[in-house]
Amino acid sequence: MPDPSALRVAVVGPGAIGAAVAAIALEGGHQVTLCGRTPAGSIVVCPDDGPEVVVPGPVLTDPGAAPAEVDLVLVAVKAHQTEGAVPWLRALSPPGGQAPVVALQNGVEQRAMLRPHVSPQAPVVPSVVWFPAEVTEPGRVRLRLRPSITLPDEPGAGLAQGVLSGGCDVDLASDFPTVAWRKLTLNAVAALLVLSGRRAAVYGRPDVHGLSRALALECLAVARAEGADLPDTVADEIMAQFEAMPPDMGTSMLFDREAGRELEWDARNGVVQRLGARHGVPTPISDVIVPLLAAASGEA
Repeated sequence: MPDPSALRVAVVGPGAIGAAVAAIALEGGHQVTLCGRTPAGSIVVCPDDGPEVVVPGPVLTDPGAAPAEVDLVLVAVKAHQTEGAVPWLRALSPPGGQAPVVALQNGVEQRAMLRPHVSPQAPVVPSVVWFPAEVTEPGRVRLRLRPSITLPDEPGAGLAQGVLSGGCDVDLASDFPTVAWRKLTLNAVAALLVLSGRRAAVYGRPDVHGLSRALALECLAVARAEGADLPDTVADEIMAQFEAMPPDMGTSMLFDREAGRELEWDARNGVVQRLGARHGVPTPISDVIVPLLAAASGEA
């Protein structure tokens, strides 16, 4: 007989982050459905500090086969892949559906991207995710460190917290925009890994350190124009984070670049340029690197 405390959790986008959250939900005793583009019988998540977790499939590839009812939808596709996930969103959150839809994505525009495609009655919950995970081969994901998620303290977040807190540090933030913009600043600076083709050790170079800090200050100015409470001292905190990383650590966008995949540049860097222009905040570094990132992504 099914455990009544087990929630029905749908994960849209079982890549590195999606597979990791699926494993956490599964280990917590919940029923997990994987929804994606590539069929697979199962996915293996390999934490550096623990045993492997096999997330059973199959990975569903047809939104028409989506479960009729779920209790929680976790959206883990990259921001630029959201449009392709719309059929899944509509299938899992039909009109009248009330299951929270949680965006496990980068950027500060998550709610605006998902809201038009889900039930009006369903809470759309943005998040700030830190999942040091990477796909090492098809069907296998390495999780290097314990992940963390920050959610706004609002309806729907508590359910996600309950599902994920067993294998992930989950915080509820009263000032979520400030947390989100701090993470976006870190992500924006991480674009220099993509452009240099290097991993975290590159931040030890004085010239790259100086450029990175200047980019962080630029992002923080835009963040403050958007209402975030982030002083310039945060730039030094972010640089300290990069310098404390293992020298061989990369980011999802670097891995995508190495694999020749489309890049999530707009949600991580383009947004700084766009919102800077809206508020009249100069973004000279972003004005240079955003076109380069778009070109690296193969866009005309």
